[in-house]
Amino acid sequence: IIGTWLNGRSDRDQIVVATKIAGKGSKIIREGSRVTAKNIEIAVDDSLRRLQTDYIDLYQIHWPNRNSYHFRQSWKFNPSKQDPKGNRNYMLEALQGLQRMIDVGKIRTIGLSNETCWGTAQFLEIARAHDLARVVSIQNEYNLLDRKFDLDLAELSVNEKVGLLAFSPLAAGILSGKYQGDKTPPNSRRIFSSDLGGRYTSHVIPVIDEYLRIAEKHHLDACQMAIAFCLSRSFMNAAIIGATTMHQLETCIDAVDLALDREVLQDIDQVHRTFPNPMG
Repeated sequence: IIGTWLNGRSDRDQIVVATKIAGKGSKIIREGSRVTAKNIEIAVDDSLRRLQTDYIDLYQIHWPNRNSYHFRQSWKFNPSKQDPKGNRNYMLEALQGLQRMIDVGKIRTIGLSNETCWGTAQFLEIARAHDLARVVSIQNEYNLLDRKFDLDLAELSVNEKVGLLAFSPLAAGILSGKYQGDKTPPNSRRIFSSDLGGRYTSHVIPVIDEYLRIAEKHHLDACQMAIAFCLSRSFMNAAIIGATTMHQLETCIDAVDLALDREVLQDIDQVHRTFPNPMG
């Protein structure tokens, strides 16, 4: 669909197209395939064909080849069995493969996704040491309920200029309040995933009530408040929205013009201090 829309557009240079290669930790496509130089070339060519375009503006590694704490895995995350030398070798090979795609004009810039502070730092250091393209962005989950990025990754992001592309800024729609009371609206994601990928639990429900109260207190739309908060962060490049209706799309887009005042941010901070990591 996107490729058909892109094909033949005269303003292609005004559009930023981003896509990814899935790594070993992902079960989305090519399950079990590692990120290698060969697989990068194959995946890039396949994406160019489907997108019906000559180049990709931002090409990302969707998931590291090693284990990760993302997607509610932080409670059992254990890096003690990782192979740091092997991981650095894979990162070098991946960067070399991505550099070849840049050199032939198939991609413009590169980024990471679902990465850690250590992993991102290694990619940056290896790129410096071997004069390869450096990552310019990292696409991780970030919202009022999941703010792990605020610490070491935020420091790295700001100092190394690797901006965050926050996915799920509404926590799969949870922050809209539409699921409160254990509701499942028609055509909502909860029809397919009752806990919304592990996000909607008994720990989260009272926290949503608090954020909805803040929005009501300050006469704000809850969705716009949540997105505006993401956009206010110093490390943020973009908040990636998802919409299934025109009303949802318009509401989310209008959040770009909302600047949260000091009182709103103080109220948000108080809830965060009380419930710092409700989604895990």
